[in-house]
Amino acid sequence: MYNVQTLNKISEKGLQYLNPTTFAIADEMDNPDGIIVRSFEMKDMELPESLLAIARAGAGTNNIPVNKCSEEGIVVFFAPGANANAVKELVLTSIFLSSRKVIEGIEWTKTLRGKTGVDKIVEKEKSQFAGPEIAGKTLGVIGLGAVGVRVVNAAIALGMTVIGYDPYLSIHAAWNLSGQAIKADSIESVVSQSDYVTIHMPLNDSTRGSINKEVFDKFKEGARLINLARGEIVDSEALKEALDSGKIAGYITDFPIDSIMDIDNENLIMIPHLGASTPESEENCAEMAAIEIRDYLEYGIIRNSVNFPDCTDPYTGGTRIGVLHKNVPGMLGTITNIMAKHGVNIENLANKNKGDWAYTLIDTASLNGKNEEVINEIKAIDCVVRARIVREK
Repeated sequence: MYNVQTLNKISEKGLQYLNPTTFAIADEMDNPDGIIVRSFEMKDMELPESLLAIARAGAGTNNIPVNKCSEEGIVVFFAPGANANAVKELVLTSIFLSSRKVIEGIEWTKTLRGKTGVDKIVEKEKSQFAGPEIAGKTLGVIGLGAVGVRVVNAAIALGMTVIGYDPYLSIHAAWNLSGQAIKADSIESVVSQSDYVTIHMPLNDSTRGSINKEVFDKFKEGARLINLARGEIVDSEALKEALDSGKIAGYITDFPIDSIMDIDNENLIMIPHLGASTPESEENCAEMAAIEIRDYLEYGIIRNSVNFPDCTDPYTGGTRIGVLHKNVPGMLGTITNIMAKHGVNIENLANKNKGDWAYTLIDTASLNGKNEEVINEIKAIDCVVRARIVREK
């Protein structure tokens, strides 16, 4: 029986993928094998020794101490693409809201309660809320992952010209990208040509504050900027200056953060992180997270991890060993020498790496009754952070 702790309310539609005869699920648990989390802040949380995996039911993992997890041999999963359609729809909404002063008009209309001749007042004053159409305009999309590709294709269908930039464009994303999309070779190239710009890149050390004064200076005069990625990607001081000068005619973000709360500008619209707040998205994310946890705990399969490599070799029977270790020379030979020493015949072996980390998955008919000796010797190898018998015969 595997123990899975949920740190937030997780959709039951997702949790049904965890068979109750194999998985115990609870909000409070002393020794969880796995954790499924949404927005709960885990960075100051003490991680139990029993913990093997964390699955984030969403796209970002900023609330999870990923580096610490790597050092302790805890695989961190995320749910790429599970909320992509929901975010795409809010991006399109934001593009319209940045152009047509719908929110401002609605708020103004509320002030007319109790007055007479409202229809005449509306006809006289409505011009103050006028804004341009998006058809025929140019949209720049920075980041062409699951969300970015959907935004590109939808915007083209709405009659926009779309310029996209992503230095790490995957083959899968490229296959799904409209042939009408124009490829740019830099962020500066995108913003200098675009009437609207939408950001879809992850927050990390290299992207934090990357939309800065130098980049804002390259924007077209009066462009609109949409940020449903992470608030910290945009430098707040540079944003304030760009809004106040009119360089940026509108900024819509799904991430109200402390550094922009004091910006007093009517062209700043802050949405309370609603990008993935749809029942469909929550169900999709929960399903993906539950399946990732299930497949790793039961079969040692890694799919969609942010810290360890994907390894999806199917389990075919016998004894399976999973070893998480640093990506250094000689590891594979050291592990297999231990197996040979104990007379264990390896039937299938997969060794994958991702940056500083690697994963070795070994299938054997059996460990010849030396399960404890074999696994303890592997655990004792320098640079091994976790080794376990995944399936036992």
